[in-house]
This record gives sequence, structure tokens and C-alpha cells, in this order.
Amino acid sequence: MTDSTQPSHQPGESARPRTKHVVVVPNSVNMVSVLGPGDEHLGLIERSFDAEIHVRGNRISMHGDPGEVALVERLLDELVAIIRTGQGVTPETVERVVQMLRADTTERPADVLSLNILSNRGRSIRPKTLNQKRYVDAIDKHTITFGIGPAGTGKTYLAMAKAVQALQAKSVNRIILTRPAVEAGESLGFLPGTLSEKIDPYLRPLYDALHDMIDPETIPKLLAAGTIEVAPLAYMRGRSLNDSFIILDEAQNTTPEQMKMFLTRLGFGSKIVVTGDVTQVDLPGGVRSGLRVVEGILDEVEDISFNRLTANDVVRHRLVGRIVAAYDEFDAHRSEAAAGAGPRAGGARTERS
Repeated sequence: MTDSTQPSHQPGESARPRTKHVVVVPNSVNMVSVLGPGDEHLGLIERSFDAEIHVRGNRISMHGDPGEVALVERLLDELVAIIRTGQGVTPETVERVVQMLRADTTERPADVLSLNILSNRGRSIRPKTLNQKRYVDAIDKHTITFGIGPAGTGKTYLAMAKAVQALQAKSVNRIILTRPAVEAGESLGFLPGTLSEKIDPYLRPLYDALHDMIDPETIPKLLAAGTIEVAPLAYMRGRSLNDSFIILDEAQNTTPEQMKMFLTRLGFGSKIVVTGDVTQVDLPGGVRSGLRVVEGILDEVEDISFNRLTANDVVRHRLVGRIVAAYDEFDAHRSEAAAGAGPRAGGARTERS
């Protein structure tokens, strides 16, 4: 893209320099892809930056704070780069590029959003945030990787994609997926059926992810052959897992003893990914979460990586990220209020409605 820059000052605003900048989008790039249907992307860009933006043909002029104008130009460069990879640009794509540019990272947003992990039935699985890409990179570089974050941040889904990728590349001979069978407000005893049928609901999210990544008709054959194993954590005891890609999901519901047991199953030629959300522990009261204590034990151990994802990395419906952030803020305020209140005379207790 070519451009021209011209500093200017509005009357009475001599202390606040403003810049006029013109960007010319290459003729080979469809402007609807850049600006969005009905200029939806353009409206989002205007709301995200303190700059006036005008479009005429393939020329986009910007006027405003020099820093903001420079960010808009970088955004347009990144969108063009993404479009040239053959990907579609959505409002979510624009939001994520803006978020990464605001974070002022060294990685290019186009490089993050165009990293293809796995393709199946015309659908590609890619990281959608900078933290997700760093998490995926950590899986490539380390033998044991922890992905810790709230629901919807892709920590399990991306780990599953890396496992399938490793299996297809013959880097491993099998995939082992496991979770602790801990009730979240319900009891296994109240569910009908055999033990296997009772455990199945706990493993269902792993099956669902598999169906997104592997042709559904081949999954029963892979399960029957043991190439893919989906089992509760208790079934891992006493085993040594070689040439395997092993994923422990919902790890916040392990005890410290279970976490140690699981990590020491690691065999030659294997990788382990542990995922969980330390804010969603379903263990009985007084029982410590193995995921909460493991970082303090293993943070200095070589070839182990801890990666944290946040509400900004939620890739479900955009409202999910706002819900997670609202709950985080509520919990923080509640903790501050509890710390500030201290014990009350006579043991009296007050409650907010």
C-alpha cells in the first residue's frame, strides 16, 4: 500500500498535533473484504480509534492524533495481509487485530491469525489471539505444557488440534485424552447406566472436539484400535505412556497427588498438555487443587511451560468474554471488600442483596 502523510493543526489546537494520512489499498484487494459488508468493518475501526476516516474508491484518508493514525495504517496493512492469505475477514478478526496492535507486541497480527494448525472438511483451526499463538508455540517447543484460563479460551481445543496434527505427522503413535470424573453439582450415582455410561458425559466434550478435527466415520476405528483413547484419569495409574500425545483436561479438579501421578506417566517420545481453569474447582471443600499448586513446584523445571489465557482470549460468542471479565471483576471487588471488612464485633454478619 502507498500513502502520503501531512502534519496539520486545527485552529486553537496548536498544542495537539494532528496528522492527515492517505493509504491506497492495492487494486488486487477487494475493498468489501477490507471495509466489510455495508462498511461494517469501517464502522468498527472508526469506533476503535480517535481518528476521522474517509474512503473514496481504494483511497482511505485518516485525520487525527499521529499515534492513532499510525495504528489505523498498521491495521489496514494487517487486514490486507490476512486477505491475501485467502482468509475471510470478520468483525471478530478486526477486533482481534485492534487488540493486538493496542498491546504493542512484536508479533504481527497477520502472522498470528494465519497460522494454520489443522484443516478438516474445508475448515481450518488457527489461534485467534496472541496468547493462543504463544500457547501453541509452547506446545511445539516443550515436552509438558500447561494451558490455564477461563472457559472458551481454546486451551483444550487447540491442544486437541496439536494432538491430531502430531498423529497425522506420525510424530506420535496415539492420542490419549483424559479428565478427572468429578461432579459439578451432580452425583455420578444419580445417573442411569453402567460405570462406563456414567463416565461418558464427563468425556463428551473431548469427543465433540474430535468430531471437529477428524472425519466422524473414522473415529470408531481409531478408538477400537487404541490409536485414540478417551478415559477417566483414574485409568492412567500404573501406566507408562510412550510415543503418545497426552491431554489432561479439567485439571483444576485433580488433587496434588493425582497431578503428580499423571505427570509421572510420561514416557519416551511423548508430549503432555494439561489444561484447566483454577476459578472453576469442583473438588470437595478443603481439598487442594493440583493445578493451583503445581506451578509453584515445577515453574523452574526445564522443558515445562506454563501459559495463561484470559477473558481477552475467549473465542466463543463475544458476550462470553464480557461475562468472564464481569465475573473476574465481581470476584476481585468481593475479595477486596472481604479483606477490608475484617471480623465484626459479636460475630455479626452483613449480606448484600
